[in-house]
Amino acid sequence: MAYATFDDIAKRITANESDWERYDALLEDAAIIIDAYNANAPETAKRLVSCNMVIRVIGSESEGMPIGATQMTASALGYSQTWANANGSGELYLTKMDKKILGAGNRIGFLSPYKETE
Repeated sequence: MAYATFDDIAKRITANESDWERYDALLEDAAIIIDAYNANAPETAKRLVSCNMVIRVIGSESEGMPIGATQMTASALGYSQTWANANGSGELYLTKMDKKILGAGNRIGFLSPYKETE
């Protein structure tokens, strides 16, 4: 079950309607990743993070780099150009901010065996 829809993405970026099935598939995959971090997060947080994740994937495709590449160099006639992919390598992932929004940020938890439970 996805937490966002194609329309949610289209409100944030210019989305190609012919790719709505792909967007829906990415949103379903994003939901699985989100649930792995915090299935109990508020629905609004899950929707926002789902959109962020899919928008990062779509944005990384426009950079013209192969999947998995984080840096690329092109050279010709003594000139060269180097760039790095700012959006990861085309996969769905959670940023630190996404994790905080989901309530699963940099918290360290523990249970003391010496403290009585209430």
